[in-house]
Amino acid sequence: MKPFDPLEHALSVHRRTFLTRSAYGLGGLALAMLQNKLLASPDSAHRPEGWHGVLQEAQFPVKAKRVIFLCMAGGPSQFETLDWKPELKKLDGQAFPESFTKGQQLAQLQNAVLKARGSSTTFQKHGQAGIEISDLFPHIASVADDLCVVRSMQTEQINHDTAHAFMNTGSIIKGRPSMGSWLLYGLGAETQELPGFIVLMSQGRTGLQPVSARQWSSGVLPSRFQGIQFQSRGDAVHYIGNPEGVCQSTQRQVIEEVERLNGILNDEQHDPEITTRIAQYELAFKMQSSIPELMDFKSEPQQMLDLYGVKKPGDGSFASNCLLARRLAERGVRMIQLYHRAWDHHANLENGMKWGAEDVDQATAALITDLKQRGLLDDTIILWGGEFGRTPMGQGTGRDHHILGFSVFMAGGGVKPGMTYGATDELGYRAVENPVSVHDLHATMLALMGIDHHRLNTKFQGLDVRLTNIAGNIVKPIMA
Repeated sequence: MKPFDPLEHALSVHRRTFLTRSAYGLGGLALAMLQNKLLASPDSAHRPEGWHGVLQEAQFPVKAKRVIFLCMAGGPSQFETLDWKPELKKLDGQAFPESFTKGQQLAQLQNAVLKARGSSTTFQKHGQAGIEISDLFPHIASVADDLCVVRSMQTEQINHDTAHAFMNTGSIIKGRPSMGSWLLYGLGAETQELPGFIVLMSQGRTGLQPVSARQWSSGVLPSRFQGIQFQSRGDAVHYIGNPEGVCQSTQRQVIEEVERLNGILNDEQHDPEITTRIAQYELAFKMQSSIPELMDFKSEPQQMLDLYGVKKPGDGSFASNCLLARRLAERGVRMIQLYHRAWDHHANLENGMKWGAEDVDQATAALITDLKQRGLLDDTIILWGGEFGRTPMGQGTGRDHHILGFSVFMAGGGVKPGMTYGATDELGYRAVENPVSVHDLHATMLALMGIDHHRLNTKFQGLDVRLTNIAGNIVKPIMA
């Protein structure tokens, strides 16, 4: 047996390392060349202005540039908002027919005595199409001709956190990118001064459903595509200002040196997170100027504050956040999400719905009106709705979670206005006419942004990951 020679062993390790790294280097070179070919900038005539993502060109006609998702966290009742059911009202307090519920998944009402609960409010017809909208929402009713109400939504998840994840990412698996992250990845952002995906939070008096940060995660995409939560009160972004005694020019020198060092590291490791770090340092520096200007509402006339119902700008209310959403849209932010935590009404439904409507009705209608007056509604998709709906059966003084039929509405961005789409049965238990899944909703919204949902994907563990998973059909009848 040959005696162990440390020098020879070291040299052999070096040889193996050289050969291995050479192989990886050749493979990496080939991959880089392929990537450059796939992502190379095409003729500018084939891509809209501001199109800086991985997609070379629009795959469908581009009707929308941005999304404002008004997330009613907790799941508002469709029976007190957008889906009037006179037959359910007649059955109020009586046994709910077992033929609807036998063998069906219920949340907390499983094995309970089920009694029908009619709407606690009244409905009127509005707009040229006569869309029935609850009297709790007179301001939203006033813009009925701009709305496309979808009454046949269905989801797969009956618990809040997973239902939020499904509505945002198309999956309950942790690590899947949110819709806003996909839009940034595919299209890039039209702003260089602000994050392209911003999240705002507000809360009501009841039904305060928690919302986790994973709802705006970039998942398996590089973290530069994740959503950034702005604080609704005080400083929108913490620690954005310079430390005391540090001037702007000094800060610029520090950032340039950090970028240089990170650039050297990135040349060695080719880690997308290093690229993210470089970009975020630069963005943070620019935000030192853009954030104070963004949050300064002094340029907004009093009549604009009154339109939204803003009592004090920056007070953390849904109204303030809606006005801020318009200012973000003007500045080129791609995805804006406003969560209003007020809709988990297992009890005290009547008051909870009344208070929640008071929080959001005026500001939602004002946002639609304001964007329309400024010519921004045409290329902005507004989506209003929760992660699921509520049961037509009562749960004490409230309603339980429901996934087989609920309502949302959309406006702007190539959506056909002044119409309803789909329907639930006479008691509102299940979508029976033109059911729309969450995947269908995502596919349609992406199509309005010029994206074929089958072709916006990324490789992860050998699989093609996309927002719509392996499902999703574009709902063409709601597209203008």
